[in-house]
Amino acid sequence: MGGVITGFASIATVIAVGYLIGRRGSLGENGREVLTRLGFHVASPALLFVTLAGADLSLIFSPSLLVTALTTLAIAGVFIAVGAVRRWGVGRTTVGALCASYVNAGNLGIPIAVYVLGDASLVAPVLLFQQLLLTPVALTVLDLTAEGGSRRTPWQRVTTPFRNPLVIGSLGGVAVSASGLTPPDALLEPVVLIGNMAVPAVLLAFGISLHGSTPPGRGAERGPVLLAVALKSVVQPLLAWAVAALLFRLDTAEQLNVVVIAALPAAQNIFTYASRYDVAVRLAREAILLSTLLAVPVLTLVAALLG
Repeated sequence: MGGVITGFASIATVIAVGYLIGRRGSLGENGREVLTRLGFHVASPALLFVTLAGADLSLIFSPSLLVTALTTLAIAGVFIAVGAVRRWGVGRTTVGALCASYVNAGNLGIPIAVYVLGDASLVAPVLLFQQLLLTPVALTVLDLTAEGGSRRTPWQRVTTPFRNPLVIGSLGGVAVSASGLTPPDALLEPVVLIGNMAVPAVLLAFGISLHGSTPPGRGAERGPVLLAVALKSVVQPLLAWAVAALLFRLDTAEQLNVVVIAALPAAQNIFTYASRYDVAVRLAREAILLSTLLAVPVLTLVAALLG
C-alpha cells in the first residue's frame, strides 16, 4: 500500500502549503482565483493534451471501462435524482453529481495504479472516459446555466463544449493519438512544462480555500455533501464490485482493478470547475476533502479483500 500512502501524503503536503499561503496572505486577496484560472484556462488543458496524446485509444473498449462507465453514470444519476426532488438547482446538482462519481484518476489514480495494481495503463481508460464524456457534458451544463447562459444564441449553445479550454485540450490530444503522429520534442516540451503546473495549482488553490472555512459537513451544504461522500466512498466501490462480479463475471484481478478505481476520492478538478463558474464551491471543497480522507481506509480494505 506504499503507493496509496505516498500519493495521499504528496497531495496533503501541497494542500497544507496552500493553506499556509492563504493564512499568510502571500498571494493577496485574489491568489486562489488566479491559481484557479491558471489551472482551468492554461495548465490543465496542456496536461490533458499531453496525457491523451500518448494514450492508447483502443483501451476505451475494454470490459473494465464498461463497468466503470455504468457505475459512474448510475451514481451520478442517483445524485441528480435526489437533487431534482430536493430542488438543489442545476449548477449545484451538477457539481454534486461530479463529487459523487468523478474519481481522482490523475494525480492519485496513476501512483495507486502503479503500486497497488502494478500497471499505470489501467487508469488510462478512466481518464479517457472522464475527459471525453463526463467533463464536456458537465462543463456544457455549467456553461449554459451560468450568468448570461440563457441569452446565448442557438449556435453558441451548440458550440459551447468546443469553446471550453479543457475540452479543446482533450480533443487535441485525442486527435494526435488517433493520427499516430508523434509531435517533435521542440513543440511538445513547452506544453509538458505548462501542464506540469496543473496539479500543484489546483491543490494550492484548494488549500487556500480551506483557510477560514468552517468544518465540513455543516451548514446549508450538509445534505448534498454527505450524500455525495456516501455515494463516492461507499456506494460506488460496492456497485463497481457488484457489476464486475455478478453482471460481467470478471475475474478477481479485474474486479480489484475496477473497485480500486471506483474507490478513489473525488477529483480536485471539480473544485476548479465549481470555482470557475462560482457555483457550489463549498460543496465541492468539503466533498473532495471528506472523500479523500475516507479513501485511505476504503482502499486499504479493498486491497485486503480482493488483493
